[in-house]
Amino acid sequence: MKDHKDLDVWNKAMDLVENIYTCTKDFPKEEVYGLSSQIKRAAVSVPSNIAEGAGRKGTKEFIQFLYISMGSLSEVETQILLAKRLNFIDNINEITQDITKIKQMLNGLINYLNRKS
Repeated sequence: MKDHKDLDVWNKAMDLVENIYTCTKDFPKEEVYGLSSQIKRAAVSVPSNIAEGAGRKGTKEFIQFLYISMGSLSEVETQILLAKRLNFIDNINEITQDITKIKQMLNGLINYLNRKS
């Protein structure tokens, strides 16, 4: 297995984390420990679980962590949609496009690893 830092999906997930941190800077102050914090934690979880899975011994474990990453990504998507509904954020197109792309990449990697094993 390549180093996780060489995986396109990990790099794309890292970019998403940066975008999430940038867009949550302007959330209302009372959301610092609320939705803002929750979105950031979920976003950080995506590349973190990719990295942890890649660092495990077996393919089966790696796939399990990729699924956890996918769950965190769905969490981020839900929270971003909620932030839009609450008018904390205006334009979510770039973030939702990134989320869709990362989901596709995770599915592709999972399918590849399943075929390989």
